[in-house]
Amino acid sequence: MTSDTPAIPDEPGPDPHTRTGTRIDADTGTGTGGGRGISRKTLLRAAVAAGAAVPLLATGSIALARDAARSAAGRPLPPTPSCDDGDDPTPDQMEGPYFRPNSPPRTDLVTPGTAGTRLTVSGYVFGRDCAPLAGVLLDFWQADDAGAYDMAGYTLRGHQFTDATGAFTLRTIVPGLYPGRTRHIHVKAQAPGEPVLTTQLYFPGEPRNSTDALFDPALLMNVRGAGGGREGSFDFVLDVDGDPAPTDPPTGPPNGTWATGRSYAAGDAVTYGGGSYRCLQAHTSMAGWEPPNVPALWRRES
Repeated sequence: MTSDTPAIPDEPGPDPHTRTGTRIDADTGTGTGGGRGISRKTLLRAAVAAGAAVPLLATGSIALARDAARSAAGRPLPPTPSCDDGDDPTPDQMEGPYFRPNSPPRTDLVTPGTAGTRLTVSGYVFGRDCAPLAGVLLDFWQADDAGAYDMAGYTLRGHQFTDATGAFTLRTIVPGLYPGRTRHIHVKAQAPGEPVLTTQLYFPGEPRNSTDALFDPALLMNVRGAGGGREGSFDFVLDVDGDPAPTDPPTGPPNGTWATGRSYAAGDAVTYGGGSYRCLQAHTSMAGWEPPNVPALWRRES
């Protein structure tokens, strides 16, 4: 851990009314200077960053954009039409040297004896048409409180899947600093049968945000104090079609031993479509996660 003193502030330092070159008019809530309007998710995200009063969920956690909008209007919002509301797909970033496959399935990365400020990150994963995506693989890894990565085991590493509403929750700690980098959390996101997005999440108000060459303000979380810890929120937008309607089942079973609805452990071997595959991460299989479609879960061996 370096001597940089500012921890995660309760109210972010950067101007909360700006987002990737577009400014929100404080009176109208419309965007200027960026050539397009501001989405309702972005507007409410900015309100949280500004420290404006936003509703809390029954659990006491920060309500996300759709919750705040629903509360302010007193009624549910209509579905967002064809995600032309200013939200670009989440930018990708480099994987870095500290990724390890085969992380354990867990939503809580904190174990007994873990030092550091507790942090809960929650949000949703959307497709480009604004439909929430269920079953998205999210694989998180980060530095510990001292700025070190565990390369021998799986401390502060774990993967999970979004639920039927596209939601996720991660319980971890605020990562420490190490030379050359600002605070960040790594993540890989993969919708069923789609390419992997590798990116990083950042913390507002960090002095090193201005000197880290990898820092991207589009990847800033909303972060605020919560008792003795911190709570953050971030919504991923994947560059895939999101279809909330169920798809038709296949006309016949695939050729091989792989099947849906089974729990596979790392190291398990299956066959599918004439090929042999080795499981890389424990998971429960589902339609769309066929071995050829999810290289994060299966490695082809023949």
